[in-house]
Amino acid sequence: MRVVTLILAILLLLLQYPLWLGKGGWLKVWDLNRQVESQQQANQQTQARNALLDAEVRDLKQGTEAIEERARSELGMVKRDEMFFQIIESPPRSSVSAVTEAEPASR
Repeated sequence: MRVVTLILAILLLLLQYPLWLGKGGWLKVWDLNRQVESQQQANQQTQARNALLDAEVRDLKQGTEAIEERARSELGMVKRDEMFFQIIESPPRSSVSAVTEAEPASR
């Protein structure tokens, strides 16, 4: 009886090996599913980027407003007979220098 049980256990293990570790086993399927999910995420990001680029191309082809906006922001261009004012703010004075200027030395 022990021999029959041992033979059946070995047969069971031999049948389980391809299921878990074989060419189409569960581990391989799990790994492929993980790869498919990561590729789907990459595809979604690419589709979103492509949609933004498509909208930008359509804007540039149809109207001049997008071209004008780019020329102004990226190239600093100004229309003819248009005045451009650039305001440069001075950095705030540090609190240490403000205190020393406000309080005269007691010596």
